[in-house]
Parts: sequence; structure tokens; C-alpha cells
Amino acid sequence: MSQPAQTKPVRTPDASWYKLFFFLMVVGFAALNFVLWYVASKPGVTLMPEEPRGPGPYQHRPDELVYSGYAGSQGCRDCHRAAFDKWQGSHHGLAERSLVSALDRAAFVPTRNFSHGTQQTSARMVDGRYEVVTAGLAGTNQVFPLVRVLGETPLRQFLVAEARGRYQITEASYDPRTNEWFNVYGQEDRLPGEWGHWTGRGMTWNVMCAYCHNTRVRKNYEPETDTYRTRMAEMGVGCESCHGPMGAHMAWQKKHPNQKGDPAVLRFSSQQTLDTCGSCHARRGDYTGDFHPGEDFFDHFALSIPDETDIFYPDGQIRDEDYEFTAFLGSRMFHSGVRCLDCHDPHAGKVRAKDDSLCLRCHAQPVAPAPKIEVGRHSFHKPGTPGDRCVDCHMPQTVYMQRHWRRDHGFTIPDPLLTKEHNLPNACNRCHQDRTTDWALQYTTQWYSNRMDRPYRQRSRILARAKAGDDTVVPELMAWVRQEPMPQWRAVGVNFLRRWVDQPAVSEMILASAADTNAQVRAMVARALEPLAQESGSVPAQRVQQLLDDPVRAVRIEAAWSARRTLGTNHPVGRELLAYFHANADQVGSLMQQGVFHLDRNEAAQAQEKLHRAISLDGHSAPLRHALAVVYSAQNRPQDALAELQAACRLAPREAEYRFKLALAWNEAGQPGAVITNLEQAVRLDPAFMQAWYNLGLALAATRPDQALEALERAEKLSPQNAQAPYARATILYQQGRITETRRAVQRVLTLQPNHSEARQLWQTLEK
Repeated sequence: MSQPAQTKPVRTPDASWYKLFFFLMVVGFAALNFVLWYVASKPGVTLMPEEPRGPGPYQHRPDELVYSGYAGSQGCRDCHRAAFDKWQGSHHGLAERSLVSALDRAAFVPTRNFSHGTQQTSARMVDGRYEVVTAGLAGTNQVFPLVRVLGETPLRQFLVAEARGRYQITEASYDPRTNEWFNVYGQEDRLPGEWGHWTGRGMTWNVMCAYCHNTRVRKNYEPETDTYRTRMAEMGVGCESCHGPMGAHMAWQKKHPNQKGDPAVLRFSSQQTLDTCGSCHARRGDYTGDFHPGEDFFDHFALSIPDETDIFYPDGQIRDEDYEFTAFLGSRMFHSGVRCLDCHDPHAGKVRAKDDSLCLRCHAQPVAPAPKIEVGRHSFHKPGTPGDRCVDCHMPQTVYMQRHWRRDHGFTIPDPLLTKEHNLPNACNRCHQDRTTDWALQYTTQWYSNRMDRPYRQRSRILARAKAGDDTVVPELMAWVRQEPMPQWRAVGVNFLRRWVDQPAVSEMILASAADTNAQVRAMVARALEPLAQESGSVPAQRVQQLLDDPVRAVRIEAAWSARRTLGTNHPVGRELLAYFHANADQVGSLMQQGVFHLDRNEAAQAQEKLHRAISLDGHSAPLRHALAVVYSAQNRPQDALAELQAACRLAPREAEYRFKLALAWNEAGQPGAVITNLEQAVRLDPAFMQAWYNLGLALAATRPDQALEALERAEKLSPQNAQAPYARATILYQQGRITETRRAVQRVLTLQPNHSEARQLWQTLEK
């Protein structure tokens, strides 16, 4: 379940259309279920029906074939007793289960009552039934029988069965360590009807929880009837979640007891094992809904990485509930060859040692390329106190869901200078919250001196500036991407360069990066080239076409999206894209993406249908209203567009982008007063909104020319390479008879854009 981190500022769900759209591209979707299968050549022996497959399109298989090879974890017990005993009491083994008196009675007897925001919830047992009494969709408290438990420690949530195969996960949660009930949203006070309320689609178990809490889940959503027919091989994260279906293995062992050479056993490489861990321990979107052990992560998932959203900090530290995979792939530990099972027992799910001996296996000798660490001289903290352990400083914790502390797997270096410069958190002040950043900076400088000036610091500075939209960072960003050895960070850099892809040097570099050996990098290239790929026959369009044939699905899907305006839906990758959409008909983000797909293909009616469906699932979403307004505008329905933009502004009153768009809609309606009012609100909400300042200058030109000039000067300062604002300023100055100032403004325009025809005409007029 994705809950906001307690240690970060609350981020509004209604971010700008631009940010939200790319966020939705990366997270939250699934696609159709495709699989290849084969039958063993040896008579009488059926090998694993889900053998790892090569790249390329899959053939869809019915559930009966998919699940025929699964046997359940209990069948592993007799031959693998030690591993089984570790597993059955682990967080994996207890990831989801039925309610049982021995484990759950204490949470419900006696009846518990607790408050959260303006609401009251009770947990109780009545006639052997486990129940919560809490606000339902109607807004009043109702009795909800509970059918299963999700999670173990530090918290348990519960499933409520709804109509048509849908299950909802409660926000009412139980902490077995303290015997307390609490709300995972704290005091947010989410209300019925909201997407994130426990009754909303943002808390539907079938899509939000089931996959990672159970074994081999297929969502099986039927959009025509809004019905789920979700299936799983086994409740909980069983043996076959990691090892794949073992029915054939058990059959072979029964026929050939105590013999070697079982052809049904597949030995996974460390990379395949890593991909299996990542399939659940990652913040990611799902392309297929059909991953199984042995397959390539990026053939099934779109991994969230640091970008222009607030999901991660620019240096890669986790911010939202990001799990472990992204941070780990961006760490020097991963780049040096460390993998999950080097530190974690795969069956118990715990670290192999809780003290520094785990780290010192490599850092005490040292084992190349790990640097040698002398513990007593490195931490500068008293032995046995907080801050003395390696993980205290290099794997800082963030609490999610009010109770669940999780360690950042980026193995970052605390750097108070980055906090001072770019407000990036550091482990020193996370712990010493009563001390200033300057205090922490003084000590780190004293202890480590110039060793703090590491590549990590330089990379973080560059990306923080890129995220802030600093145009001057482009040369440094390009130079860093060229020499960056870690693939995931190259992907991050290419993705940030997307903002400046219209610059020839940037587009040339991005085009060259299409040859990168890493699939993440190539996927970001396909995404970054989207604005340039619309011109048929251009070099960027040709490169995107080439990426449609990439062996990795993540790259193909990104390329298909960039080519969506012209991509044939009968093209193999066109079918992949449609399949990806089809399986996500229950997801608001996917429906909005489909609306954009149809709108960009001049299919406004289909776009409208998708967005109406999305709004029926989440009527409180401002981005959906904004998107529908764009569709109405394309249909030449200005009044409907205006109404939707007004709704968007009501739902997200602090979003400057919506105010700006509403001003444009009022302009179409011929209401200049409303235009100025909304543009003024937009620049108050976002003083760095260059286009809003520019349009405000134009709107004020006829009635308040002095204020218009001030607005245009603000726009020019925000985008000094843009000729729009100085030209508009020149026309106003000319109308006022301020010829000397007009000349300077026109000269500025022609310096920026020598072929600016209107400016040249104005210059010729001035010369007469």
C-alpha cells in the first residue's frame, strides 16, 4: 500500500498536468496477461509450464494453464524443512492470511474505539465475526465484516469484500507490538468519495495490494461489468513466488526419490533473482500483470526513478513510499556487484546480521572495490550509541503508514552542504533534529574535510538544479551524463534533459544515447524524443521507430507512446500499447492516459468517453477535469471547457496551471476582466510562471500599460532567452511614444531571434 511518508511535507495530489502525466506514465498501470509455455521433451515429465522466456510478444494463456503447475508451499516442507520453518513465520509467509483467533482475537476483544480526524472507528468481535464500524461510502458509520489480514508487524490491515469481486483494504490498522488501533493516514481525515479513502479505488486490494502480498496473482478485471475475477496460486508470498511453479518438480521427485538431475528445477542467476525481488520491492507500473521468476524486470515493469515529481529527492533519497529497488539500483553497492541475498536471508526475509559485521564483511578487509573502514575512527560516535552503526548514517529511515520505519537502500553519504544548498535531507539532522544544518556541516567538514567533495555531491547539485528548471545547468548536466558510470543515473539524466530537448546539442546527445546498453537509458531516450518525433521522417522520428523494435518491453512501450499519433494499432507494438491500456481500465491514471492517446489521434469522442469513465471513478480529481476541458476545447465546446476548468480550480485552488488555463478559457468567452483576475491569481500562486506573466502583460496592455510592462519584464527575467516578452514590451513602448526604449527592446528581440519578422518590420518603421 502506498501511503505518504510521515517525515516529508504533504504533497497535494493535484500537481500540474505536466508533472502528474509523467508520473502516471511511470506508476500504477498494468497490461494484458501474456505468456509463452512449453512441454517437456521427456515423455511423462512435464517441466515448469512457466519457464523464463525470451523477449518479444507473448501468447495469452488462460488461467487454467497458468495455475496448473503450482503446488503450494506446503508441498516443500518435507524436503526443505529448515527453509520452510524460516519462511512460514516470516513477513513473506504472513503477508496475507485468513483471520484466526490465536493471532487476531486480542485486536478485537474487547471492543476498541479510536478517533482519526473528524471520524470515529470501532473494531470488535460479534458472534465470532471480526468487524470494523467506520464511515462507508455513504458517509455514515456502518458495520463491515472483515475477511482477511494484510501484513504482520509493525501493522496489520484488513480486507472487506465488496460487490463484483472487489476487495477494499481498511485504513483502520492494528499494531500488534503495542496492541493499538490507528489510522494509516494519521489525521489526514480522508472522506468517503475521495479516491484515497478506504472505500475508494485507490484502496482496492485487487490492484493495489494483491500482487505483492500473494503468490502469482492475476487481476482479471472485466471493464464491461466492472468486475474482478482475481486469482492467485496461494495466499501469502509462498515458495513459488520466488522459485516459480514447483508442481513438476514435486512430481519428478516423487518418481525419482533422492536422485539428482531433476529437469524441472531452474537455477536462477543473481540478476534473475534480483529482478524477482524487484517485482514487489519497487515502486513501479505494471506492463503485463504476468511477471514470474526468471524474467527480466524491465520486460514487465516501468520503474519509478528520480524525476521532476516529488516521488524521490534529486539525489535519489526516498521521499514518497518508494520501497527499495530504485534506490538500490542507483547505489554504488549495486554497481559494485552487491545483490539482495548478500545481505538478506531469502527465507526468513531478515538481514543476515544486525550489527556492523554485515557491512564489514567487505569493508574491513577490504574486498575491492569496497573502501577500507576503520569503525572506531569513522563514525565519530560513541560505540553502541545511535549514529555509531553503519546503517544509521548510510541507510537513514523514513516512517510510512504511521508505524513502518524503512531504510533507504541508496547507501547515501550524509551531506549537510546539500541540505544547505538544495534542501536535501541528511542523516545527521534526521537524527539531531534539535541542531542546525550549519552545526552538522561544521562537524562533517571537520571530520572528513575534502573527502566530502565526492561525485555524489556534484551529481546531486546538478540534478537539484535541473529539477528546479535552471537553464544554466544544461552543459553540466550533459557533461555529467556522458561520464556517469551507473546506468540508472544516466537514465535519470537523460530524462531530465527532456526539458531542453529542443536545443540541438541536447537532442544530439539524447539521440546518441539510444545506443546505450542499458534498457532504462533507452526507455528514457524514447520518452525524451517525444516532442521531436512528431515530424515524420525526421531523425528523432526515425530513432523512435528503431526503438519500437527494442528487445525490452519498457523501451518499446515508451517508444510507442512517443509515436502514438501515427502508430498503427495493428503494429505489433501498437497492439502491446493497447493491451497495456486494456488491462488497466480500472485505473484512473490509465484512463486519463488513454484519453490523451485518443485526443492526440484526433479521436475526441473516444477521449471524452475515457475521461468520463475516469471521473466516474474519481470525481475529486482536478487533473481529470483539466484533461476533459482540453477535450471539450478540441470539440469546439468552449462553455463546457470553461465549466470543467472552473471545477478543476475548485478542486485544486492552489494550482497555478489551472488558473492560467481558466484565464485562457475566459479569453475565448470574451471576458477580459475574468482573464486578468485569473492570470493575477496564477502568478500569485506561482511567481515563477513565465507564460502567465507574459499573458498578463498582453491582457493589461490596452487598459494598464505600465502594469503590462512590469508583467512583461517579469516574464523576460524568468526566460531571458525567449523573444516573446521583449517584443510585446516593444509594441507597448512604441504605442506610448517611448522610442528610445522601443529601440532597445527591438534590439533585444533581434539579438535573440535575428529572423523575427515582426520585430524587423518595427525596426524599419523606427528607422524612417
